[in-house]
Amino acid sequence: MPDRPEIVCICGSARFADEIHAATRALTLAGAIVLAPTLFPPTASLTDDQKTALGTLHLHKIDLADRVLIVNPGGYLGESTTREIAHAHTTNKPITFTNPQPPSQAQDVHP
Repeated sequence: MPDRPEIVCICGSARFADEIHAATRALTLAGAIVLAPTLFPPTASLTDDQKTALGTLHLHKIDLADRVLIVNPGGYLGESTTREIAHAHTTNKPITFTNPQPPSQAQDVHP
């Protein structure tokens, strides 16, 4: 039995807020500590500096995690999620996807 619960960082587009919330609930109920993106309402106005700071903060969440879960319905990977996957690879974090990636797409995402 582990000394502590698994820490999972969820990554994915804000357009999948419902799916991210569902993954957060499922992982939490399974006993994991979940680090998820902060999802703002579509009407929220964030400055470019705030968006940059939030992106950097999420990379630090990846650093703290034991593994990363990519929420990607339909296989969608946006620019931020692609950057987060690259960061997870450089820090040797295991990565899983809610929608498995075809080999051609996986090669594009995993440098």
